[in-house]
Amino acid sequence: MSEMAPRNYFEFFQLPEMFRLDQSVLDSHYLELQARVHPDKAAHLSDVEKRLSLQWATFANEAYQTLKRPLERARYLLRIHGVDTREEDNTAMPAEFLLEQIEWREEMQDAIAGRSEAALDRLGFRLKKEMDHLIESLGAMLDVQQSHPDAAVLVRQLAFLEKLKRDLDQAHALLED
Repeated sequence: MSEMAPRNYFEFFQLPEMFRLDQSVLDSHYLELQARVHPDKAAHLSDVEKRLSLQWATFANEAYQTLKRPLERARYLLRIHGVDTREEDNTAMPAEFLLEQIEWREEMQDAIAGRSEAALDRLGFRLKKEMDHLIESLGAMLDVQQSHPDAAVLVRQLAFLEKLKRDLDQAHALLED
């Protein structure tokens, strides 16, 4: 592996700097890189070369984990373009979106109270559909329109939905106990 650091994760995996990417291509590039830079491959090398190999393997893992997840990939693309999603301090959302979140959380609580796996499944289906729609919209905003500030709003919304998904998964686990 060359000691020249790539400009970004996309360059590292020889992928176009786009939100929409072919997961199978990312996976194969990752596996190829890991085969070349894995620390076990450097066992016979000097300490400096071992350390360098470990750094490249760590970078490859970090890059892969970021690019394989749509929310993280969108955040990363925005960061590359100098846009801060301000998720920590900007929770402003369209009222319709927030009302929907409240309704979904109430549905989840009702399903838990009623111990209804079916209700949780229905909510999960609707949530996945909404997340897929947001991911598709992010692709259009980032890759076609290059409307980064608007994409930041969608990233914040997707983060809300991912949190709801984690809570829904926990609710499923709770009912399984």
